[in-house]
Amino acid sequence: MQGNLYVGVSAQVSLQRRLETIAHNVANASTVGFRAEEVRFETLLSQAGADPVAFAVTGPTFLSRRSGELVRTENLFDVAVEGDAWLSIQTPAGQVYTRDGRMKMAPTGELQTLNGHPILDAGGAAMLLDPNGGPPRIARDGTVTQGNRQLGALGLFNIDNTAKLTRFENSGVIPDRPATPVQDFTRAGTQQGYIENANVNAVMEMTRLISITRAFEMVSASLAASETSLQEAIKTLGAAG
Repeated sequence: MQGNLYVGVSAQVSLQRRLETIAHNVANASTVGFRAEEVRFETLLSQAGADPVAFAVTGPTFLSRRSGELVRTENLFDVAVEGDAWLSIQTPAGQVYTRDGRMKMAPTGELQTLNGHPILDAGGAAMLLDPNGGPPRIARDGTVTQGNRQLGALGLFNIDNTAKLTRFENSGVIPDRPATPVQDFTRAGTQQGYIENANVNAVMEMTRLISITRAFEMVSASLAASETSLQEAIKTLGAAG
């Protein structure tokens, strides 16, 4: 097979992977705390022939950490995380980190996510409220009070920028290295009565979708032209022989 056909097919595979991530991002554009998925594209240089040939290679996917828009809800059980920090929850998969701060209080007083996962404090223990203690107040550093009684603090954690994040459900992530409790609340904290939207720019994603679709069509046309040229060459050589 001609080298340009290999190059074209590699480009189609890479573009298809990018289309899949765009579709997933757009589908979750309204998911609270969702982190957009991106793809790193790489180039593989082949020295198999006399001249080097560059192939498009689909690199690993990664989750974008840029912040989403904060939206006011007035719900005292909603918190948005500001800065590069995460809430922590306990799940069957272990300790998971999330930017989805929508919470509820169980009849026992346990503070939970809407899916029923316990919200953890900085020490990794489940947060407990007083079911009869009235509405909670949550400070920027995560401190939770009911009336004049301080009950603890929501755990806020930093995840190393070089850590690989694995998605859990829609908005949760599991890093491949331990997260550390936030110490500086001037650059990170919580805002009660707010939620953070997905960090997906739907308009930008649709623009990328159009661009990639056109690129895919161009590659397909190029492959078709190469195939036609190859067939014509074979016919000519066959007739000459």
